[in-house]
Amino acid sequence: MRGERGRLPAAYERRFPTCPLIPMFVASDTVNEYRSEDGAIHVIERRCKLDIDAPRLLKKIAGVDYVYFVQKNSLNRRERTLHIEAYNETFSNRVIINEHCSYTVHPDNEDWTCFEQSASLDIKSFFGFESTVEKIAMKQYTSNIKKGKEIIEYYLKQLEEEGITFVPRWTPPVACKSESSTSHPRRPVSPAINIPESATKEGLSNKEILNTSSSPSEPTAGTPDDKLDADYIKRYLGDLTPMQESCLIRLRQWLQETHKGKIPKDEHILRFLRARDFNIDKAREILCQSLTWRKQHQVDYILDTWNPPQVLQDYYAGGWHHHDKDGRPLYVLRLGQMDTKGLVRALGEEALLRYVLSINEEGLRRCEENTKVFGRPISSWTCLVDLEGLNMRHLWRPGVKALLRIIEVVEANYPETLGRLLILRAPRVFPVLWTLVSPFIDDNTRKKFLIYAGNDYQGPGGLLDYIDKEIIPDFLGGECMCEVPEGGLVPKSLYRTAEELENEDIKLWTETIYQSASVFKGAPHEVLIQIVDASSVITWDFDVCKGDIVFNIFHSKRAPQPPKKDSLGAHSITSPGGNNVQLIDKVWQLGRDYSMVESPLICKEGESVQGSHVTRWPGFYILQWKFHSMPACATTNLPRVDDVLASLQVSSHKCKVMYYTEVIGSEDFRGSMTSLESSHSGFSQLSAATTSSSQSHSSSMISR
Repeated sequence: MRGERGRLPAAYERRFPTCPLIPMFVASDTVNEYRSEDGAIHVIERRCKLDIDAPRLLKKIAGVDYVYFVQKNSLNRRERTLHIEAYNETFSNRVIINEHCSYTVHPDNEDWTCFEQSASLDIKSFFGFESTVEKIAMKQYTSNIKKGKEIIEYYLKQLEEEGITFVPRWTPPVACKSESSTSHPRRPVSPAINIPESATKEGLSNKEILNTSSSPSEPTAGTPDDKLDADYIKRYLGDLTPMQESCLIRLRQWLQETHKGKIPKDEHILRFLRARDFNIDKAREILCQSLTWRKQHQVDYILDTWNPPQVLQDYYAGGWHHHDKDGRPLYVLRLGQMDTKGLVRALGEEALLRYVLSINEEGLRRCEENTKVFGRPISSWTCLVDLEGLNMRHLWRPGVKALLRIIEVVEANYPETLGRLLILRAPRVFPVLWTLVSPFIDDNTRKKFLIYAGNDYQGPGGLLDYIDKEIIPDFLGGECMCEVPEGGLVPKSLYRTAEELENEDIKLWTETIYQSASVFKGAPHEVLIQIVDASSVITWDFDVCKGDIVFNIFHSKRAPQPPKKDSLGAHSITSPGGNNVQLIDKVWQLGRDYSMVESPLICKEGESVQGSHVTRWPGFYILQWKFHSMPACATTNLPRVDDVLASLQVSSHKCKVMYYTEVIGSEDFRGSMTSLESSHSGFSQLSAATTSSSQSHSSSMISR
């Protein structure tokens, strides 16, 4: 609802005395009205008659056909605010409903209107139908939220059709007398009810932006500070409808409030919203899954920390080549000249996947650069695929399997990054390959495919429509030298055995700043940290890859004995999946030889945990990951379903974690001491609700 230009109060007033867009709103009567003499303040109180969508039996038992609410609207033209309060008059001794709404002008952009809405519901008793009434109230409230913006926009359009396109700002009169009140005698109404916070059974809230934004939020990293400015939207995000802008800012605010990690830029959030047609719930789910995946596999650091093997640099026939006519970065892939079988045999799936991820990360970086260069938003790239030379060798089953997995990962984590795909010189075998891979490609992505057989790309509607003649690669008949490797057969001397490839795949994902450890039943994994300065901060970040564990932190004034490595039954175990080191001697007693400095934290399989601890004393701190045994059911000897499922998941009594720890001085820790939080979240469930609880020397925020 961009540019309502002061007309919103007038549009809102058109909802009364009744509104055809709200069928349940039957009628309303004004019971009190107040206007200040200077015209700045206008307060009006109405008694509204509602026909609630409730079962006929319930209405009969309650003895009513209609429900009455009192609504008080306070318009302050001086402050440019409209506050709305409503409460129920009917059954106020049994049910208490309070609702608050406010429309305010955004402080940084006068063309934007901020909208905030909240409600509380307290059901004391209702003829035994308390649960039904609660569901009806929730349904009606949700319905009102969905239609509120639509109704305002309807009346704004109506005003525009009547020629009212602008309402000037209120200005005080030259001489202003004292305020007076004009009252219209009406039937008395019940006084407003103040509900104490403890009496509220259930709170309902909603925040909506009518002119594409809500209250200002902290700017995300790498984003201009003037992000709420219309110029920023046009410059970096492109043309968005008010609804789309609203979805973007609501999703970004949700991430800032709940996501304990790097917040993606607006451009990236928009990609996920577009991929789900701006359905916030669906976009939030896939975005959170992608953020967890990025963290789990250290994708944010792939361009800085990973160097592609020489085999890829020599035989992977793909690379970046200037840009298309729309300014999109252009990636050229000579798939027909690439020995996919040889690359898979020499490197394995994981190395190929990681290389493709690095290409996509480079694509995101190039989009940002081109946005600055061309002065308009560029959020996707164009891919030119040359299939000259494609044959049955490319249909080798493990190679196709690797390709399908790459497509699956890219589709899930880089949505809406492919602006156009030009497939050139498609041979007869191409339909076979297309039949295999097309089911894994999103419908929206498939619409961006343009396929040319033979030399059709040279004719009308061909390559020249999308790429300037000066940069058409030489191998396609152009004049521009293309530095993309020519590919060719990978020498069989570079092939690896199946065992070597399997070990290499494990190595690829563990050769990061993270370490891998195994946790067994009766054999926890422990890490020793020596602290000299009592004001130091211990930070940790770990992923629970398998099983459930309990995370503990202990302190000891004396150093534990170095772990023995000569016996599996002693202190140290080495396994292909990671190390296991035990430091706390079995003769040590908790409370005498060492103490617990943080409450135990139970972490489920697939969860990611980040946190910190401010050290109170110098000495030796031990971080411990211990096998979590399911507690026995207290009321019966029969196992619970959850226990059985958990025992099946960790039948080997082995857990696996990947962890990273660091010690830094408190003065160097980013954020205040109150921000030292321990948080953990499910890999696939980041979009769920968030609660918080106090925990020893640091607070804990848990998202599941």
